[in-house]
Amino acid sequence: MAVPARTCGASRPGPARTALPWPRRGPRPGVRSPASGSPRLLLLFLPPLLLLPLLAAPGASAYSFPQQHTMQHWARRLEQEIDGVMRIFGGVQQLQEIYKDNRNLFEVQENEPQKLVEKVAGDIESLLDRKVQALKRLADAAENFQKAHRWQDNIKEEDIVYYDAKADAELDDPESEDVERGSKASTLRLDFIEDANFKNKVNYSYTAVQIPTDIYKGSTIILNELNWTEALENVFTENRRQDPTLLWQVFGSATGVTRYYPATPWRAPKKIDLYDVRRRPWYIQGASSPKDMVIIVDVSGSVSGLTLKLMKTSVCEMLDTLSDDDYVNVASFNEKAQPVSCFTHLVQANVRNKKVFKEAVQGMVAKGTTGYKAGFEYAFDQLQNSNITRANCNKMIMMFTDGGEDRVQDVFEKYNWPNRTVRVFTFSVGQHNYDVTPLQWMACANKGYYFEIPSIGAIRINTQEYLDVLGRPMVLAGKEAKQVQWTNVYEDALGLGLVVTGTLPVFNLTQDGPGEKKNQLILGVMGIDVALNDIKRLTPNYTLGANGYVFAIDLNGYVLLHPNLKPQVSQVGGLEGGKPYEIGTPDFLPCLLQTTNFREPVTLDFLDAELEDENKEEIRRSMIDGHKGHKQIRTLVKSLDERYIDEAMRNYTWVPIRSTNYSLGLVLPPYSTFYLQANLSDQILQVKLPISKLKDFEFLLPSSFESEGHVFIAPREYCKDLNASDNNTEFLKNFIELMEKVTPDSKQCNNFLLHNLILDTGITQQLVERVWRDQDLNTYSLLAVFAATDGGITRVFPNKAAEDWTENPEPFNASFYRRSLDNRGYVFKPPPQDALLRPLELENDTVGILVSTAVELSLGGRTLRPAVVGVKLDLEAWAEKFKVLASNRTHQDQPQKCGPNSHCEMDCEVNNEDLLCVLIDDGGFLVLSNQNHQWDQVGRFFSEVDANLMLALYNNSFYTRKESYDYQAACAPQPPGNLGAAPRGIFVPTIADFLNLAWWTSAAAWSLFQQLLYGLIYHSWFQADPAEAEGNPEARESSCVMKQTQYYFGAVNASYNAIIDCGNCSRLFHAQRLTNTNLLFVVAEKPLCSQCEAGRLLQKETHCPADGPEQCELVQRPRYRRGPHICFDYNATEDTSDCGRGASFPPSLGVLVSLQLLLLLGLPPRPQPQVHAHASHRP
Repeated sequence: MAVPARTCGASRPGPARTALPWPRRGPRPGVRSPASGSPRLLLLFLPPLLLLPLLAAPGASAYSFPQQHTMQHWARRLEQEIDGVMRIFGGVQQLQEIYKDNRNLFEVQENEPQKLVEKVAGDIESLLDRKVQALKRLADAAENFQKAHRWQDNIKEEDIVYYDAKADAELDDPESEDVERGSKASTLRLDFIEDANFKNKVNYSYTAVQIPTDIYKGSTIILNELNWTEALENVFTENRRQDPTLLWQVFGSATGVTRYYPATPWRAPKKIDLYDVRRRPWYIQGASSPKDMVIIVDVSGSVSGLTLKLMKTSVCEMLDTLSDDDYVNVASFNEKAQPVSCFTHLVQANVRNKKVFKEAVQGMVAKGTTGYKAGFEYAFDQLQNSNITRANCNKMIMMFTDGGEDRVQDVFEKYNWPNRTVRVFTFSVGQHNYDVTPLQWMACANKGYYFEIPSIGAIRINTQEYLDVLGRPMVLAGKEAKQVQWTNVYEDALGLGLVVTGTLPVFNLTQDGPGEKKNQLILGVMGIDVALNDIKRLTPNYTLGANGYVFAIDLNGYVLLHPNLKPQVSQVGGLEGGKPYEIGTPDFLPCLLQTTNFREPVTLDFLDAELEDENKEEIRRSMIDGHKGHKQIRTLVKSLDERYIDEAMRNYTWVPIRSTNYSLGLVLPPYSTFYLQANLSDQILQVKLPISKLKDFEFLLPSSFESEGHVFIAPREYCKDLNASDNNTEFLKNFIELMEKVTPDSKQCNNFLLHNLILDTGITQQLVERVWRDQDLNTYSLLAVFAATDGGITRVFPNKAAEDWTENPEPFNASFYRRSLDNRGYVFKPPPQDALLRPLELENDTVGILVSTAVELSLGGRTLRPAVVGVKLDLEAWAEKFKVLASNRTHQDQPQKCGPNSHCEMDCEVNNEDLLCVLIDDGGFLVLSNQNHQWDQVGRFFSEVDANLMLALYNNSFYTRKESYDYQAACAPQPPGNLGAAPRGIFVPTIADFLNLAWWTSAAAWSLFQQLLYGLIYHSWFQADPAEAEGNPEARESSCVMKQTQYYFGAVNASYNAIIDCGNCSRLFHAQRLTNTNLLFVVAEKPLCSQCEAGRLLQKETHCPADGPEQCELVQRPRYRRGPHICFDYNATEDTSDCGRGASFPPSLGVLVSLQLLLLLGLPPRPQPQVHAHASHRP
């Protein structure tokens, strides 16, 4: 992509073997060839071109810019020097010989992709099937327990004994609601033990119960729910006996009760815990089929003030009930209807699209008159659009309004009757005197439900209860609808890490009476967690090499397994990674209860986990469709440190995981088709002694480091009893201590890892013995030499060099190791900029440049790369050597001298005040410079050093760039601009309001009292969280999108001269790739003035304020996906008579006066118990 013409133009590059083209302005040319235009025109310009290298630079009258053949000569000298040092000290050939000399100690094994991927898929299927069986036992038992349960109208709190998971936190909080109420429930006090599987303290004898804060625990419905679900405890326990690997087992009830096993205290957030299981994606997914939803909002003039805010908040909460299997659009209407956002049709309800809607909803303004017809016609047109991707299951319209008289029967007759395939849900928002009969009629006439939202407290419950209606066809379908579904990946709040959850709906099997219709209500959803680490353990360990891996995706194309799946999620309260709603955040009305720390499901698309291309799109589609296949592709690969891009060959093999919605893939580079497996039986296995007594083990001991070099061992799970440590010295100590006790054939150790480690210890020690020990590193200005292996050994010589070794001790996680395998030749890696010392601190020669290359073995026609070797260059010494190699010296100690009457070519040593000479790596980072003041900039992106020259290199196709987005980042939000002392989000009435009797009975007064009532009980509404006030990063961080830009070599692979044409400030430059390296050699005139300042190319990761690439454009080309295979949106026997008749409870004037007196007296009011559970749940 060319840089805009407003920046400095650059000439078209020309290869060394042709005449230098005439420089011209303009954007980066798309054609690489220098010879454009007619031959006659080229001859016309030939004399100036020949004279161009002879033009003397200002300030150096005796010197001219070096000619092209001179600079090519310098490049060859640089290539020869690098190659010579690597041949002497790298020891590639010697290490190849060492492997061949020890051929009896290892075998060459083959990775057969098809067999491997089928075996792993089968193992994952078996693992998940065991969880499915446990789910089915739980669901069947729950249905039977509830069916046998006798409803008790007079049940008391003291009759129920259970462990309240929030009890400990509530007892510690004197402001807790239950402390103030004086809860009568008999809450168990349990003892807990630490369990490594759960990474938590648990009690295996009991279940724990979590009840949302806004639900009264003493209500009859809740007490009956606790009564019959207690029997699930035995089933949970039996499941664990049959499968000890089971993790959290959860029953989420339609009443809001969560019962989970084993018991563990609830991790409540610092503010009010309004977690409700019914709002979690795993519950919603299990409780209903996918949805196509259109939300229409009345924004006529009568909707204003608090009512409009309630509508905005309600829409936000409604959006949170949708998952990635659903599609949605939001529109506002008065006389006309229009979408609130840039989305003109239904879009997938993923996290980013929902954020767009939530932001757009805040811009709605009330004006005009109500026109239901316009709103409904728009909604039906949206649902009838068949030219877009959508759920194609439940279709519904959700209308939010303050009331109206029109029933728009003609619209329903035209679009929805007689089949009534679209359900209509109506919401009367705010307190008003309008007749709600038309709203009730609309819902009842279209298989929907009518709800009332008089105040903020009614929003949460009434924006989720529509799921009960959608669940009716599923319940009536019976066993056919008992389908286990697996969720997206999310972070478990109780410490399990990344998990997926299997879900299964639980149905109400009771009947209202003899001969009555079957009950059509869902009781809840069963869930069982599976840790991703348990699935990863079924994949091959270390036999695939550093760049081979296994991945898995679901029907949405989201990854279940992938090495790049690394979400940054902070720790908050909850059970399974759910969003803890926190009251008291700024602007809590629009949108309601916003939070930082929203632990969203991890929805990383396969094409975002890797660098997208057409081949990967085909692979993704085939996997989603459940096919198997194999494809070899050349693709771009991002380095582990995200600074570089490599073009490499990869073999993709994939198969479906039967009985699931997942598909499994295997990625192998061609050089990982084979791998080494140590075969030490002849030497050690017959010796029944500790491993520490075996051959080659002595070279792992620190006592050998001074003579043999320092050894870092990869922190792998060699044995079950090996204590892990982030400190490699401590880990090595733990390893050695364990090896004093373990025999080579011990069952507790992984023999493959252990034997390969010992094999590579001996192999690398022989390299020291044959090559490194007898060489003087100082002669070639080397700080260290090193070797790293697939077996997990990194040996650094001499021992003192290990003090400054900063690379990852796990070779598979070291960027230099993985890049060296993918690139032939020598890979230079300058130190990251933040690791550099200042120029005055370079005296200790501690700053080094890594140069590495892969060791390729050919054994019996089988090729593999089991190791990487390299050297660490002394930056300061090699910078001086670089000047000499790029100079016109004829003798080692005599720089060129040019007489006053002669013309000489400039070089990088004598003329460093006028000539800039640099080595830049393939990522565009500075490696070496002839400018002493730039030594402290080694490792920086070159645009930060010389923006003008880097832009010219990019425009002349020496570099190209790749832009991608990191959807897993966590960012600190911008602090609010004004933190006033007043209560946040509270409506403040005027004196006139207080003096007006009508105001005291209005919706505004009632809403105000509700807010003040909650505020007195929960001080966190009005006080900032101490953690936030102290700047706790965990409290502030939230998910965000970061834009990444990497540069890599373009198609130019020859020597070029060009001009950066900026009038009087023009600069000559020469650029040439160094053979067998990842370096670009650049010689340029130093800039003479600042008139040619160009736009700076950016490489640093930047925050995307709009959640990445423009969402409005992305939805126009949605990625391929498939929804669940079955849909339950219709059943002929469904009873739609229960469609809502209004259930608002307007307060009386006496209640309001009493509340006001309590407020004036400063006493905390005791609210009457309110059951926020729909009465239809009662059998």
